[in-house]
Amino acid sequence: MSNLATVPKNGSLANSNSNQNFPTLSNWLDDIFNRDLPSVFTSNFNTGITLPKVNIKETADAFIVEMAVPGLKKSDFQLDLDNQVLSISTETKEENEQKEENYTRREFGYSSFKRTFNLPESVNDEKINANYENGILSILLPKKEEAKQKPARSIKIS
Repeated sequence: MSNLATVPKNGSLANSNSNQNFPTLSNWLDDIFNRDLPSVFTSNFNTGITLPKVNIKETADAFIVEMAVPGLKKSDFQLDLDNQVLSISTETKEENEQKEENYTRREFGYSSFKRTFNLPESVNDEKINANYENGILSILLPKKEEAKQKPARSIKIS
């Protein structure tokens, strides 16, 4: 059986069934249920904060985690270490009230995020420190002495 379509002289494909331009109920339902719904539910509709971007660098002596989180204060952050899992979270609440002669206007805002990272065994968790400056949270994860890269050396043959 051939699945060839007839092509008119102007080169465009003609559709003999004009009702195919309208979606059927089954196509419409498939379109709704096959969407990426979690992205709709996980977006922060009115918080003004999204999951912050993170850069992780490795040097010979440490790992450095840098997180871009402008507009917050040092006191807004909570850093926890539990069983080699580093958690970085923040929760901010804002309440504004404006009283005028005929009305009172109140606005409430809430935003939060939490990022977790599994730390490698090579991190010396006793010496982790963090710094927040110019909207960047920097966390220094120093390596244990035995995990640090040692400089190359020549070995003498005896």
